Amino acid sequence: RELGLDPAVDRFTVIGIGDMSGDVFGNGMLLSDRICLLAAFDHRHIFLDPDPDPARSFAERQRLFALPRSSWADYDRSLLSAGGQIVARSAKSITVSPEIRAALGLDRETWAPTELISAILKASVDLWWNGGIGTYVKASSETHHDAQDRGNDSLRIDASELRCRVLAEGGNLGLTQKARIEAAWNGVRINTDFIDNSAGVDCSDHEVNIKILLGDVVAAGDLTMKQRDVLLARMTDEVAALCLRDNTLQNLALSLTEARAAEYAEPQARMMRKLERAGRLDRAIEFLPDDAALAERRRAGRGLTRPESAVLLAYAKMTLFNDVLATELPDRPYFARDLAKYFPRPLRRDFAGPIAQHRLRREIIATWLANSLVNRGLDVFCTELEDETGASLADICLGYVITRDAFALLPLWAAIEALPMDVPPGLQIEMLGEARETLVRGTRWFLAHTPRPMRIGHTVATFAGPIATLAGALESTLAASQAEALAATIAGHVEAGVSPDLARGVAALPYLLAACDIVTVARDLAGSGTGAGAEDEGGDAAGDAPVSLGTVADPLPVARLYFALDEGLSLSRLRHRMRQAPIRTRWDRMALSGLEDELAMALRALTLAAWHSGIRAGTPEEAASRIEAWLGATLDGLGRYRELLAEIETARDPDLAMLSVVVNSAGKLLRNVVLAAA
Repeated sequence: RELGLDPAVDRFTVIGIGDMSGDVFGNGMLLSDRICLLAAFDHRHIFLDPDPDPARSFAERQRLFALPRSSWADYDRSLLSAGGQIVARSAKSITVSPEIRAALGLDRETWAPTELISAILKASVDLWWNGGIGTYVKASSETHHDAQDRGNDSLRIDASELRCRVLAEGGNLGLTQKARIEAAWNGVRINTDFIDNSAGVDCSDHEVNIKILLGDVVAAGDLTMKQRDVLLARMTDEVAALCLRDNTLQNLALSLTEARAAEYAEPQARMMRKLERAGRLDRAIEFLPDDAALAERRRAGRGLTRPESAVLLAYAKMTLFNDVLATELPDRPYFARDLAKYFPRPLRRDFAGPIAQHRLRREIIATWLANSLVNRGLDVFCTELEDETGASLADICLGYVITRDAFALLPLWAAIEALPMDVPPGLQIEMLGEARETLVRGTRWFLAHTPRPMRIGHTVATFAGPIATLAGALESTLAASQAEALAATIAGHVEAGVSPDLARGVAALPYLLAACDIVTVARDLAGSGTGAGAEDEGGDAAGDAPVSLGTVADPLPVARLYFALDEGLSLSRLRHRMRQAPIRTRWDRMALSGLEDELAMALRALTLAAWHSGIRAGTPEEAASRIEAWLGATLDGLGRYRELLAEIETARDPDLAMLSVVVNSAGKLLRNVVLAAA
């Protein structure tokens, strides 16, 4: 997709390792009838088809796949394109046709079989599909001994010689890890074998947990073994879909990380150091760069390669799973819905009770939560927030789930994931980045403003409704320039092929982040204080159920005033410059977060003060004049603040020192307004 190629529509060239009798190779080569398989080999034969007809060759591969113990020798040679050949690897030499030389970029006519296979591995194709056994690529810096596969020493090539666009590993250990890293540096799109193969592990995981569930149902006499077997067969396609969705999300997470590699390098380094201190990671064994090497990459504007990020993604999932399992989170009733989502729909419908009592429910919930976090590009998320806030892992996970559900991000994420092929892949990654930013910033807010112990159901119920209300009326609550910017973003997304609803949903996210502050002000105005009131804030698991919220002021009038004040003081422009500031270390990140918090806190207080002074927003035009008159009459220093803001807006690269001065000036200004209003 990132290459603009749709394998269901567009022809694409492939070289492969394996034959149609092998599950991995055979299934892979039947996933599209647009495949142009130019060459393949197994331990017996070399298959060469320089200009294949996709439909005819696909049908013949289907026939071979269904033929027991087939080999390339069984391929109907009349279906080969001009110059096509199928030759035995036992031949002393092979004379290849001009068509094959042109298709594979070969520079001579006669080859030893091992030489020809090496040349095939170097072919310029769209996809290099490994469906066989053996290690065929090493790094330039490695010896054949490092590959630990003596049987293929005569075939093996260096990663620098790869000319494919995408390399997919259906078989394990097709490349050394150093080779993957080198290939990625050279522009080959590649994950790792454990990423490309993880659907199989995922499928086994579902199979075991489903059979445990149904075993208990059968033992209780509520299902016969025959009924169980029929049910298992009927759920095959849905289980496959669940596994493939996990892997789609995993690949999107890697693409998101790859797109922001330099930005993520510093938090990735901190995560690796934390894992090392805990004895969970050995960077040398995993071929991950040390801090000095990673710092050098950051100076060059680069970070971890995709294969390296894949390793860190795996460690993030394993670590989160173990750490979440050690907390009380899996016992919370709120996660019953996540537990149910793991299972196919027929089981959710008919066996909700047994699912809730599953003997591995804690492990399934811990796995689901770890996947939910990491699959959304949040592999360094917990490390970032632990460093920034000092919060516990359990609270960070709770803040994440609250943000995810209060902002209804799961359906939005699914819609971004399902974008059609004609939407530019860079825009898809950008939209995923907006959702990630909302998760990070929303979690930070809830960690800072939610009483402990955190109650998921109560907090989600408090914020989800008002956030949805604000989202539905955003155009009528934003200030004029903000509404224009929102409309422009929506129009740009729609022009790129995004549906209007999704375009609006993503474009609204930066503005909806203010909803938490707006809801807080609205509750204060309604006399409900911090939101705890007389509610039971006990930490027992039963407290997770949604509760009555009491009186909450209509958030829309508050939102109009909030956004009008924001616009009157040009705070959106200031925030925009703040987010452009270079982040070199965790201290920069923490300093910037502190400035954002100071600004948000002052704006909340300002909104309350303006409301109590009788200021109401009205229409955008009325709001602008009212706010300007009120600010001008209430405080001194407004002109100086605007001068500083204008200066920072013209600066090419504003640093944290400049931003601190302006934010402190704004904070002092807003505090003066609050005091004057009081």
